[in-house]
This record gives sequence, structure tokens and C-alpha cells, in this order.
Amino acid sequence: MTVIVVAACPVGLRGHLTRWLLEISPGVFVGRTTSRVRELLWVRVVEMVRTGRAIMVHQADNEQGLAFQVHDHNWVPVDFEGINLMLRPAPGTRSVESAGTAGKPGWSDASKRRRFGRR
Repeated sequence: MTVIVVAACPVGLRGHLTRWLLEISPGVFVGRTTSRVRELLWVRVVEMVRTGRAIMVHQADNEQGLAFQVHDHNWVPVDFEGINLMLRPAPGTRSVESAGTAGKPGWSDASKRRRFGRR
């Protein structure tokens, strides 16, 4: 399952996404695609979104069963001891980089397995 949420995007992008996904609410697209189509859709979204922003959540082979991708968004996905979370900047900060980090990579066993390709 793939979910793409776009905001402040051109109408042409929404039209392009409706070829592959269902628009269940303005700017929210849901559907089931192959990984190849999903990657090509994301490339197209990044090309066409211009001044808007986009988030994609899709199925992945990890403990959570999903992964995030973001474009021009103030929330960013971070790995926190093997779990992907969305980092929201603290109030009063302008960027996520100044909001701090969620921890050093490689602290958990899951992170070590992912790094060295073991399961």
C-alpha cells in the first residue's frame, strides 16, 4: 500500500497521480503499486511539486512494515534505535537541523543488522 500526501501543488501533479492512485481526499492519494512504479511516481512528484511539499508512506521490509519519504517538509524521518519516526522541529527553531538529533546511528541491534545486512 502506498500513500502520497501533497500540499500546495499544481493541479497537473494531482491529475498525474490519479492515473495510478485513488484520491480519497484533496491531496491524499492511496493505492497499491509495484516498487518500480512507486519509485517513478516519487521522482515525478519531486519534479512537479515545485513550491509545494509531499510525503510518501509505503510498505517496507522492516520491523514497522513501512517507510517514509518527504520533500520540502519541515518534519523529517529519522532512525531512532531501529524505528523510523518523524522528527518535528521544536517550537521557535527554523530548521530540523537545529532541533537536535534523535540519537547516533548504530545504537540498537536492529540498526547493526541493517547496517551489515544480517537479519
